[in-house]
Amino acid sequence: MTVTQSGPITDETATTDLWEQARDRTEARHPGVRPATSRGCGPTITHPRPAGRDQYTISEVAEHTGLSAHTLRWYERIGLMPHVDRTHTGQRRFTNRDLDWLNLVTKLRLTGMPVADMVRYAELVREGDGTFPEREELLTAHREDVRQRIAELQSTLTVLDYKIDIYADARRASERF
Repeated sequence: MTVTQSGPITDETATTDLWEQARDRTEARHPGVRPATSRGCGPTITHPRPAGRDQYTISEVAEHTGLSAHTLRWYERIGLMPHVDRTHTGQRRFTNRDLDWLNLVTKLRLTGMPVADMVRYAELVREGDGTFPEREELLTAHREDVRQRIAELQSTLTVLDYKIDIYADARRASERF
């Protein structure tokens, strides 16, 4: 495949090229998953409202994400949430982009990532595209931790299956008499 550049290479075109390469790798590895955009934080999720009409109250976000309003306020206070817009009366107004971010945060939390590491990741994201190597390193280390925990759980599952088989065999043997 031949690629031609019609104009000078700038930081913006270099970043766009990186995102296109990442998108191509994601599509190859995970068919059917819509990969992240340069502005997003994960595969595209379905939003309750279309872009442009995506203003959510904290209670709507809590209902949509399953997180409590208290947790959402705490995430904002500790720097885990990017700046959340507010109305003239001070009420938080979340957007679809905020929902995307919360989806990622929820996934990271589900995998057991420490809050301090999630906050560090959020700081790196806010610092911009120049932090890609640090973000990759942080996520790669966490992925290794997740893989180790999965291996431990698989081992535990093997023990459980063995014990269940013993009890099932004993039950079947007693039913024959």
